[in-house]
Amino acid sequence: MPAPLPELCFADRYERLRYRTALVLYALVILIGDIPGVRADVGQYASGGVLHSVGYGVLALILFSGTAGGMARRALLSVLMVAAMGALDEFIQSFLPYRRGAVSDWVIDITAATAVALPLYFCWPAMAAAALKKQRG
Repeated sequence: MPAPLPELCFADRYERLRYRTALVLYALVILIGDIPGVRADVGQYASGGVLHSVGYGVLALILFSGTAGGMARRALLSVLMVAAMGALDEFIQSFLPYRRGAVSDWVIDITAATAVALPLYFCWPAMAAAALKKQRG
């Protein structure tokens, strides 16, 4: 029987799964974003800033939840990992004739990660305890 959602999201025993999920999602961002024409098509519905904010914000959330240790360690590592991921994404885009790498996009990635990690730093322990307590009864 699969684990309930609160346990998947907050239990320590699923940290590695959440971390790996973030890496898979990042790979999908790179692969799908580098398909010719896809970015232009998606741009009809959301700007690049919105896409970067949401995408890398979600990655920061999953990385934070998938990193072991204290809250400061989780926050710092999730922001640093998103910074590295965003830099690699922009570096790859700089080699594609139909895309361009932009420092401004990278700054949005880091800002989104920080905006997600900072509140989690303060709220995560209480959120996790409440979710797991509610699930158990």
